[in-house]
Amino acid sequence: MRTLAFQMPDRGGGPTGPRIRAGRPSRRVRTLLTTLGVLAVLGMAFTMFAGFWTDWLWYRSVKYSSVFTTTLVTKIGLFFVFGLLMALAVGFNIWLAHRLRPPLSAMSLEQQNLDRYRMGIAPYKKWLLLGITAVVGLIAGASAAGQWRTWLQWVNGVPFHQKDPQFHLDVSFYAFDLPWYRFLLGFGFAAAILSVIAAALTHYLYGGLRITSPGARATAAATGHLSVLIGVFVALKAVAYWLDRYGLAVKSSDFRATDNWTGLRFTDANAYLPAKTILFCIAVICALLFFATLWRRTWQLPVIGFGLMVLSAILIGGLYPAIVQKFQVQPNEQAKEAPYVAKNIKATREAYGIDDTEVSEYPGESTSKNRARLRDDAGSTASIRLMDPNIISPTFQQLQQVRNYYGFPSNLAVDRYRTKDGKTQDTVIGLRELNLNGIPKQNWINDHFRYTHGYGVVAAKGTQADAKGRPVFTEYNLPSKGDLGSYQQRIYYGEKTTQYSIVGGPQKEVDYSDDKGEKTTSYRGRSGVDIANPLNRAAYAVAFGEPQILYSGAIGEGSRILYNRTPKERVEAVAPWLTIDGVVYPAVVDGRIQWIVDAYTTTNGYPYSSRTTLGDTTTDSLTAANNQRVVAQQNQVNYIRNSVKATVDAYTGEVRLYQWDTHDPVLKTWMKAFPGTVKPKKDISPELMAHLRYPQDLFKVQRELLTRYHVQDAQTFLSGSEVWQIPDDPTNRSGNAVPPYYLSLKMPGETSQAFSLTTTMTPNGRDNLSAFMAVNADPGTRDYGRITILKLPTGKTIDGPKRVQSQFNSEPDIAESIRLLKGGDSDIEYGNLLTVPLDGGLLYVEPVYVRGGDLKYPLLKKVLVTYDGNTAFEDTLDQALNKVFGTAASTRPPGEDGGNPPSSSNPTVRQALQDAQKAFEDGQEALKKPDWGAYARAQKELEDALKRAEEAQTKADRASGSGGSGAGSPSARPSTSASPSPGSGSGGG
Repeated sequence: MRTLAFQMPDRGGGPTGPRIRAGRPSRRVRTLLTTLGVLAVLGMAFTMFAGFWTDWLWYRSVKYSSVFTTTLVTKIGLFFVFGLLMALAVGFNIWLAHRLRPPLSAMSLEQQNLDRYRMGIAPYKKWLLLGITAVVGLIAGASAAGQWRTWLQWVNGVPFHQKDPQFHLDVSFYAFDLPWYRFLLGFGFAAAILSVIAAALTHYLYGGLRITSPGARATAAATGHLSVLIGVFVALKAVAYWLDRYGLAVKSSDFRATDNWTGLRFTDANAYLPAKTILFCIAVICALLFFATLWRRTWQLPVIGFGLMVLSAILIGGLYPAIVQKFQVQPNEQAKEAPYVAKNIKATREAYGIDDTEVSEYPGESTSKNRARLRDDAGSTASIRLMDPNIISPTFQQLQQVRNYYGFPSNLAVDRYRTKDGKTQDTVIGLRELNLNGIPKQNWINDHFRYTHGYGVVAAKGTQADAKGRPVFTEYNLPSKGDLGSYQQRIYYGEKTTQYSIVGGPQKEVDYSDDKGEKTTSYRGRSGVDIANPLNRAAYAVAFGEPQILYSGAIGEGSRILYNRTPKERVEAVAPWLTIDGVVYPAVVDGRIQWIVDAYTTTNGYPYSSRTTLGDTTTDSLTAANNQRVVAQQNQVNYIRNSVKATVDAYTGEVRLYQWDTHDPVLKTWMKAFPGTVKPKKDISPELMAHLRYPQDLFKVQRELLTRYHVQDAQTFLSGSEVWQIPDDPTNRSGNAVPPYYLSLKMPGETSQAFSLTTTMTPNGRDNLSAFMAVNADPGTRDYGRITILKLPTGKTIDGPKRVQSQFNSEPDIAESIRLLKGGDSDIEYGNLLTVPLDGGLLYVEPVYVRGGDLKYPLLKKVLVTYDGNTAFEDTLDQALNKVFGTAASTRPPGEDGGNPPSSSNPTVRQALQDAQKAFEDGQEALKKPDWGAYARAQKELEDALKRAEEAQTKADRASGSGGSGAGSPSARPSTSASPSPGSGSGGG
């Protein structure tokens, strides 16, 4: 009865409804949690979709959708193929180890402990297997997807038609094939190691391997299985030894002749190479011994073989080469290494495009006694640039900004433009880009809808300043006008345009402002992505993290979103296989503002060519001072070509890639991988060709290599006696290298000036000059890209840039003049120290700017000149040259007057020029108020005065029978009025 009573249900007075289990959520809570979970998953899915969808829309908008699809398909293909292979390899070996498990034997303590784990995972074995294989597959697939460049180069590689000197294989094997084989080998090693670990753990869990149990430590099945896997690993090691033989041709090492030495040396060719071959044979034998355990069922021979392989790797691969290096090479290093150094010199010069460099002896001192001729040559040898583009940006900003929401880059560009008389003139140029920090009131509508673009080009003569030290503008005002004619002035894409804008919809944009008020516009280009439809709006709202895009009333029919707006971003996106130069520059071409971008193809697999780190070699005092981006900071390469010239339209954002180097096999490979993306060289218009130039970053890389590789004799190279260095910039204290300078220059032996990129070099550890280097930077000439080095004699001490700057500062008269210029709160800024070869000597010219007082921008006040030990510090270039050479020029090249109004013996001309000067100054004063009526009258008086001067000079020329241009001719007009600069005194409005 007690038992029955105990089993009867409790009849107490508790609730009679259904019981609620403790800790279990209610149905409502479960429904809410499920809903939240589904929404979270959908949100994550839409976020991923938004990123993919917006990328696709952007690539389609720039008409490079093939780049997106090719890259995406390649990544997906590699992800699934190698992810699946890794998953199958690991999963199959886990399954096989489980299948080969032994029957349960007498329980030991070890097996009792493992039995709990076996029982715990038994219900989930399939899911556990799927989970493990999925994880390793995802990791392997993601890693393989990152090799899409390697795959595309291997599949599409074209031959270099050049063979390495050791193995006589085409360079394409090292550049395109070997990296892919190394990836496959690395993948094979990873698969083998993971399979061994997974199989060993499975065998241990199910009794195939034992650690503490009595009897055999491994079953025959486990022994055979693991032996085969280890045999695969050793076989892969054999393949690695074989590939390592070829890898010696692209192996980097420290060598006393140079850092980042690449290629075989004596020890590599005579010790490491045979050692790798021997180790390959040993590894093959060892792998066969492991495979033989399928029949012998013993580890004895494989373990012995593996031990011998390890011992051989230590003795043959490590000790033997060290003995050869110590006892054969070091006692007679130059003789032993010279043949291999010669191979390295040849390959390095070819890989960096410096093999045709012309090195000629240059005396460094003039022997001419004809000072008058030297003075004339000084005016015709180079167009001395007095307007330093790296100094005068604040001057452009102050005189031509016009509105606070416009700005100029900190470093302006140097280009060439034709004047009205058909002559080419070095020009400093900048764009009036949008500066969001200057917007009167910042909010989402103003930042992204109203203030959307910059406006107009500002340009000035590079060789002149006006009487007050300001630039002589050839393109000025807002809207811009001047010598460049008519062009689309709106700038929707530029270096300073770093955030998105929404244009073309209901919201009007601020175009520009003048004395009549604010002008508005609406974007009419087809650039950007249409976001009028809800799907695109939602995608961009998620992608940009800006919910207002989804519901803003400022977006409607015709609205387009512009982003990725800097030229570098756009070119990098449409051509991710290119390395972009750190400097882009604008040009007015065929009525459009085009950003010109230099792009490089590179490889790290050119045999015997020494490596360089692009980020290090392209850094100089300018990039460091302005935090300017340099090419691929840590990108190590040993082959580089400026193979592509790209343009980005400042209004439409259209990107065009042009094939520049028609012989580059790396570019040809990428053109096969991405057909139709690069236009042929013949499509470059003559107008665009006139503004292309030799890129700075390539020149910096080449000059760094030429500090060592100007030497072609192996013995001299090894001695290190001819090693040069890039001098530090003497005009500042940054401690960084002097930047190269663009300059129209006539090199010794040439008959005319050519737009060039120049630099100086000094001996290692000293400040005297060892060489002057220049490259023809004008693609309109047949010598484009020709590098010339003028080598100074080693037995003479020729002053280098640092010494010249020190002499400038130590001259008592100059020091006193500088002290006076610094009076009050003024400060001195030194411009580019230009070096010009002249009649065996070297002419140094440096503009000196003053900034201070009420002026917040630098003005050219003095010019420093030195030649053959004579130094001058004068108000103008002409005066300084006259003082240095002790005579005035007999002829003055048009446009090279250094900023001074020309003199004339004709009183009518002289009076007219004085009137012109006064009218110009009156116009500038009117602009400061501003008084537009007074300004208009001053411009009319200026025009009349110039016309009187020209007519008077023409009459004088006819009377004297002279056909040349006199002081009143158009080419000799006063610099202050040659290009009147309305707005130059207006500052930022």
